[in-house]
Amino acid sequence: MAADLESSHEKSAISEDDHHDQQSSEPDQTAIEQEAKEKDNVVDWDGPDDPQNPRNWPTWKRMTQVILASAFLLTANLAATMFAPGAAALAKEFHITSSTITSLTVSIYLAGFAVGPMVIAPLSELYGRLVIYHTCNVFYIGFIIGCALGKNTSMFLVFRFLAGCASSGPLTVGGGTVADVVPPAQRGRAMSLFFVGPLLGPVLGPVIGGFVSESIGWRWTFWIIIILAGVSFAISIFFLRETNAAVLLGWKTTRLRKETGNAALVSKMDRGLTPRQLFLRAITRPTKLLILSPIVLLLSLLCAFVFGLLFMLFTTFPTVFEEQYHFSAGISGLAYLGVGIGMAVSLAIFATVSDKLHKALGDSPTPEGRLKPMMWIMPAVPVGIFWYGWAAEKQTHWIVPIIGTSFFGFGFLWVIMPTQLYMVDAFGPEAAASALAANVVLRLLFAAFVPLAGPSLYANLGLGWGNSVLGFIGVAFLPVPFFFYRYGGWLRERFAVKL
Repeated sequence: MAADLESSHEKSAISEDDHHDQQSSEPDQTAIEQEAKEKDNVVDWDGPDDPQNPRNWPTWKRMTQVILASAFLLTANLAATMFAPGAAALAKEFHITSSTITSLTVSIYLAGFAVGPMVIAPLSELYGRLVIYHTCNVFYIGFIIGCALGKNTSMFLVFRFLAGCASSGPLTVGGGTVADVVPPAQRGRAMSLFFVGPLLGPVLGPVIGGFVSESIGWRWTFWIIIILAGVSFAISIFFLRETNAAVLLGWKTTRLRKETGNAALVSKMDRGLTPRQLFLRAITRPTKLLILSPIVLLLSLLCAFVFGLLFMLFTTFPTVFEEQYHFSAGISGLAYLGVGIGMAVSLAIFATVSDKLHKALGDSPTPEGRLKPMMWIMPAVPVGIFWYGWAAEKQTHWIVPIIGTSFFGFGFLWVIMPTQLYMVDAFGPEAAASALAANVVLRLLFAAFVPLAGPSLYANLGLGWGNSVLGFIGVAFLPVPFFFYRYGGWLRERFAVKL
């Protein structure tokens, strides 16, 4: 009897505990069900192998996006320098007597290149890459036609600046396109392909432009650009596709809402903000990264410096080789081949070894691994500048300064390429376009305005000491990749920027 009573009490206690547990679990169960319901309303890729995900597209389709982006950049960068050998002819036709204004007819294009990304980068994050490519190409062709038909200095400068703004579209979103379609382990080769246009375009431009402007006039340097841009644009209409994952998932969400009638569906990458809020937030991204991220700021300053050097060389080559070595306008364009050969050799080596070097860092390489080759090859930049300056100052054989510029071209690429890859890896597809835009804005501002100081720098110090000043600044930048290779990971955590 006592045992039965005790058993009854135990059962009662157990029953009460079970009832209590059931009551306490009800909120948990409700929360779980609510979470599951919310999860069911989130639209994502259909698994890791979803063919709609740009990274799962066939190789030919992914590489087509990279090749077309590079083709746009080739025409944009050809336009930056193809006109340079004909600037003197334009100055004569428009009665320009100031050497600074003559230099500005070349470099103002790069000022437009710098301004455009501040608006284009956030627009690409909001509305996708495809609309940016097509819209910018249409405006670009129109503004280049304006340059070709220019009637006076003011008209030419305005259209030249606007053409630079429009042509910055592919440069701004191209890095994002590569990040969209290529996994990190394969980006070295893809970025090499992507940068064929922006690296070789400025070199090939003056070579072609020198002979074109000498034989059929400076205006034809623009008509050739129009033809090339028109062909690449026509091809892109059929083969270029949207690659921005946020935009693609947004389209998928809209389609599923219509098909299912479920208005609660949201994209996994939806931030819950209106387009206006998103734009206002996104337009500040490049500026925030440039100001608040030491990585973006210092590496952008480094890239800006070497870009400024490159375009100072490009704007002063005609004067140096026509006055010092008595080259004709057509032949002076060949002086740019030293830089071009250095870049081409460097690009071939980079495409071959970059991904292998990154793979050798292990299964989980850090973004800082991208900077390792840059540490050892970057000294070629100041070496090339010293070599070129003093060889031209002493009027050695014309091939000697050109060889010096080839060293600069070789080192130049190993500064730009690893920096771009590092930013893409460090900031990911979502913010890569904005990080690269910050980099682009600063380096193109330097490229636009540093060359304007070239004539007075060389007039006061000569080619030897004038270039030596620039070379010493280059030497001061040499520790930068070592610093980021060692402390980059800590800096990314310590100075993480909320976008």
